[in-house]
Amino acid sequence: MPQTRNIKIGGVPIGGGAPVSVQTMANAHPHDEAALLQQIREAADAGCDIMRLAVPDAQAAAVFKRVRGQSPLPLVADIHFDHRLALAALESGADGLRINPGNIGGAGRVRAVADAARARNVPIRIGVNGGSLEKDILARHGSATPEALVESALRHVALLEAEGFHDIKVSVKASDVPRTIAAYRLLAQQTDCPLHLGVTEAGTFIPGTVRSCVALGVLLSEGIGDTLRVSLTDTPTKEVRVGVELLRSLGLRPPGASVTSCPTCGRTRVDVATLAARVEERLERFYREHPDAPRPHIAVMGCVVNGPGEARGADIAVAGGDGCFALFVRGKQIRVIPESEALESIVSLAETWEAF
Repeated sequence: MPQTRNIKIGGVPIGGGAPVSVQTMANAHPHDEAALLQQIREAADAGCDIMRLAVPDAQAAAVFKRVRGQSPLPLVADIHFDHRLALAALESGADGLRINPGNIGGAGRVRAVADAARARNVPIRIGVNGGSLEKDILARHGSATPEALVESALRHVALLEAEGFHDIKVSVKASDVPRTIAAYRLLAQQTDCPLHLGVTEAGTFIPGTVRSCVALGVLLSEGIGDTLRVSLTDTPTKEVRVGVELLRSLGLRPPGASVTSCPTCGRTRVDVATLAARVEERLERFYREHPDAPRPHIAVMGCVVNGPGEARGADIAVAGGDGCFALFVRGKQIRVIPESEALESIVSLAETWEAF
């Protein structure tokens, strides 16, 4: 695919060959400063690059300003219908806007937002969804077809470009995999704007993850997409975790912790699931802070059936007993530890792996 134009959301480059970035959206109340900041920090800790916040009214714009001053991530303001909120969000320090120029009023209002965004070097994302297409486009195409989504997107792009504004990224999200893939393929042939990938209203955690990974995985493997959001009926942090793992699976983001864990069975007398998850969580944070640190292979096993065998192939491994674990390093058992000490033992070994 031809290279897209380059823009920046805060300090995060998008398009022009930059690494694919991961976004999510806060779902805390837009007036609740503390809850928004907590979600932003948790998302950042999970590997998020950009956070989006809804700005539905003037009070939300005021809260946005306070949150922006404390946020570890660039913030995008999500605006609908009222161009004054877009202007207020820009005044509040927004690093990006998500609007559809066609629904904020006439050319004068579009010009006002474009001028204010240009003055602050703030990009605008045009977000087209299958559920909110213009009536004339729906009438012409009969439904939210890929062609309809792309026509709507290019119409909005033209409105901004007519005002001399070109720091634009675009999304054309449908709620199913085939339309999403077809729409982005079609759009990628007709614009050099960076593309924000996503399946809209993808669903709850399991179906939403599967749908998003299938659609986005296909597109990314074809070189389509510069940034993404995995839209789940769940927490922002889970969206980020899925997005990060999707990029890793395609070699588009450095690997994280290398953890093998068993599915457990009736023989298990330790909490394998919690231990494996907490090991990953702790080491994810460590590797973000120390990106060049070695990543030993870790095995968290529930019992002695497969545990010792897996331990021989892992750098660090534990095999569960009755409330305890046998701890292995490079295939050799070094001691038995209480279940309560397993997390710190594994993490300590991993973080100091160069010393062994």
